[in-house]
Amino acid sequence: MAKRIITISREFGSGGRFIGEEVAKKLGIAYYDKNIISHIAEESGLSPDYIQESAELSPKKGLFAYALAGRDITGKSVEDMVYEAQRKVILELAEKESCVIIGRNADFILKDREDVLNIFIHGNMPEKTERICRLYNVSEKEAVKMMADTDKRRMTNYNFYADQKWGKASNYTLCLNSSQLGYDKCEKIIMECAE
Repeated sequence: MAKRIITISREFGSGGRFIGEEVAKKLGIAYYDKNIISHIAEESGLSPDYIQESAELSPKKGLFAYALAGRDITGKSVEDMVYEAQRKVILELAEKESCVIIGRNADFILKDREDVLNIFIHGNMPEKTERICRLYNVSEKEAVKMMADTDKRRMTNYNFYADQKWGKASNYTLCLNSSQLGYDKCEKIIMECAE
């Protein structure tokens, strides 16, 4: 069965977002990354700025604070409401059209569909650090800190809502090292597997 939906989870600095965007262009299908935020904001009634900060990343205070965040009378935190809105939007998009979805626990949200190809893109520290330094115009030390902070928050969010381990190979169809394979090869492999 051809895969209509491609989800891409990634380490910060691995180029997963760029690879996903190129795959979507080459396959002529929709691409959802930051542009999904307005859909989630509309669904949840929260501001796009708030969604951007919290829809994929856990709060900076960590899992304990995340689990004990303020709750409404139903027991849901604002983060839970954002996740539910995000989940609903991702399910609707997958039903509507072929697409590439970057992050946002889409691999877990769509795990029961047979037409989904779940990818995890990682890379080697030197290449990721160099890429972050170049893209964000920061020092090597700042790049390493950005990487650690972003990946920790992604992992905390994923582990909390997906109840499985972020980056664990068995959760994905393919795990690709963009440092070793290069972006072009990663794109080709993903497209071949989607057919």
